[in-house]
Amino acid sequence: MSKRLEHRVAIVTGAGGGLGRTHALELARQGARVVINDLGDAAQAVAGEIRAAGGQAMALAGDVTRYADMESLAALAVSTFGRIDILVNNAGILRDRTFAKMSLEDFRLMLDVHVMGAVNATRAVWPRMQAQAYGRIVMTTSSSGLYGNFGQSNYGAAKMALVGLMQTLSLEGAKYNVRVNCLAPSAMTAMTEGLMDEAATAVLTPERVSPGLVALVGDDAPTRMILLAGGGSYECAHITMTQGIYVGDADDQVEALCGQMAQVQAQAGQCVPASGWEQPRHELAKAGANARPTGS
Repeated sequence: MSKRLEHRVAIVTGAGGGLGRTHALELARQGARVVINDLGDAAQAVAGEIRAAGGQAMALAGDVTRYADMESLAALAVSTFGRIDILVNNAGILRDRTFAKMSLEDFRLMLDVHVMGAVNATRAVWPRMQAQAYGRIVMTTSSSGLYGNFGQSNYGAAKMALVGLMQTLSLEGAKYNVRVNCLAPSAMTAMTEGLMDEAATAVLTPERVSPGLVALVGDDAPTRMILLAGGGSYECAHITMTQGIYVGDADDQVEALCGQMAQVQAQAGQCVPASGWEQPRHELAKAGANARPTGS
C-alpha cells in the first residue's frame, strides 16, 4: 500500500490518548513524521508506539492554552524534521452542565482550551506554512457545535467558533496553498465515556474516525470542508443561506417579516456562500441595487 503522507511532518495536539492518539498512529502509518503534544508523559508513550512500529515521532509536553508552549512545539518539529506540513488541532476537554448551573469559569476554560488552544497552535505554524507555500490544518469541531446538544453550551459554543475560524483561515491561506478544514468526529473515548451504550462503543471507535483526518491533510485535500466521521461513515455539513424574502418597501417591515417567517426559513434554493460578503450581495441584488458593499 502506498503511503499518502510520506515525507510530510505532522503535529497533533492532545495526542496522548483517545482520538489524538489514533490520529497520530494513522498519520505515521501513512508515512508522516509526527510530533505529538499532550500534558504530562502520555505523548512520550504514543511516540514510542510509533517508533516501535518503524515510524518516526517526537513528543513534547505542553499546554495548548500557552502560546509559548505551542511555539516550542513548532520549533521542535522544524529542528527535528525540517518543516511542518500538517497541524491537527485535537486537544480538548469536557465540562458538561446545563447553562443555568454552569460556572463562568467552566465556560471560559472551554473557550481557552478549544478555541485559543487551536489559535495558539495555528499561529505557531502559520508563518512557516506560508513561507513554504504548503500547509494542511484541521480544526476539531463537533455536532454539538453544529446542531446543539443539551448540557453542552460551553462545548458547543467553542466548537462552532472553530468553524468560523476555519472558514476565514481557509480564505486567507488559499494563495499560500494552506488548506484548512474541520473534522466533526463521533467516537467513544475517555472524554465521552458513559454517554452511549456498549453497542455504540463497539462501532464508534477512534480508529474509524482517523481515515477521515487523513483525507483532510493529504496533497489532494479539500479546503473549507466540515467532514463528519464516525463508525466508518462520512458526511459533509454546510452553513447555508436561504433565498429569503424582501420587505424593504413594506410600510411595516416588522409585520411583513413576522408574517413570512416560514418563507424566510424555506430551504428551497438555499446556497453555500463563498464568503461573508455573499449576504450583503444577495440582499443588494434583491433590493435591485448593484453597488458593491464597502463594509460589513
